[in-house]
Amino acid sequence: MRIHSHPILDFEEKEDITFMFEGKQMVGKKGDTIASALVNLGIDVFSYSIKLNRPRGFYCAIGNCASCKMKVNGKPNIKTCITKLEPNMVVERQTNKGEYK
Repeated sequence: MRIHSHPILDFEEKEDITFMFEGKQMVGKKGDTIASALVNLGIDVFSYSIKLNRPRGFYCAIGNCASCKMKVNGKPNIKTCITKLEPNMVVERQTNKGEYK
């Protein structure tokens, strides 16, 4: 899903960053947000709604909604659309209703 060539823009190659998602090692790029790295990897479900357990994904991309909130390094409710990816981060979906407080 990452854009590699564009007719008028140039994209320099960025450094790889490894992180863990749901117990699996993944690779993003320096400068990615957590959400953009996940979308690039084809992951589009970030959490589930509390009442109906419906999947939530990348929505506003500016930190205004709650659709991208995930548990990062053990801390719940991190807005992954505005949080920069860092090496060795541990990212998990929030599926337990108690984690949404």
